Amino acid sequence: MTKLVLYYAPDNASLCIRLALEAAGLPFDTRLVDRAASAHKSENYRALNPNGLIPVLETPDGALFETAAILLWVAEQAPELMPSDNGERAQAIKWLIWMSNTLHPTLRMLFYPDQYIAESSQDALSERTRTRLGKQLAIIDGGLADAGYVGGQVPSILDCYLCPMLRWTQLYPANAPSRPNLADYPTLQRIAAINETYPSTAAAITAEGLGNTPFTAPHYAKPPEGSAT
Repeated sequence: MTKLVLYYAPDNASLCIRLALEAAGLPFDTRLVDRAASAHKSENYRALNPNGLIPVLETPDGALFETAAILLWVAEQAPELMPSDNGERAQAIKWLIWMSNTLHPTLRMLFYPDQYIAESSQDALSERTRTRLGKQLAIIDGGLADAGYVGGQVPSILDCYLCPMLRWTQLYPANAPSRPNLADYPTLQRIAAINETYPSTAAAITAEGLGNTPFTAPHYAKPPEGSAT
C-alpha cells in the first residue's frame, strides 16, 4: 500500500485518525496543518477538504475527509478494528454515526459558538449546549454499557473516535463555567481508562504531547510542533 499521509493539528479531530492508524499498524506520514496561521482555510488545503476542516487522510483511494468516513476506511484495511459479528457490527456502525452526527456537532457548537450565532446570544447557546451534551453523554454511557466492541483487548474505531471527545469535554472551551464529570458516566470512564493502556495511545501521547492520562484526567497538549488552537 502507498504510504498514507495524515493532515493533522495536535489535539484536533485528526487525533482520532492517528489513534486508529496506530492501532491498525498502518504506516503513515504526517503533515502539520498550522491552525494559528489558518492553514486549514488555505486554497491548497481546501483542495483536499473543501470544508476547511481537519483531518484529511491521503490514501490510494484519494483524499478522504470526515472523521467517521476515514475511520471506516481504516477499519476496511484492518478488520480487527470493528466487530466481525454482523449484529455487533451493525450496532457499532450505529454508534459511530451517532458520534459523528450528534455528539461531535454538539462539541463543535460548544467550542465555537461564534460560528453559529451572534455574540449577544452566545452565552445562552452555550448553556443549552452544555445541557444537551450532558444528556448525550448519558445516552451513550447507557448504550455502550454492554458493548464488547469498545474498551476491549484491542481498540476499535469507536474507541478512537469516542475517547478524544471525552478528553475535549474536560478541557474546552477554556473559559467554561462548568464541565461534565466523567465519574458520572461509569461506562465512559471505564472505556477511557482502558484506552489509556493501548500502545496506540502511547504513540499518540508521544506525537502530540497529551500526557499520561489523556482521557481520564487530561491536561492541555504540549505538542512537539504546532498548536491545538
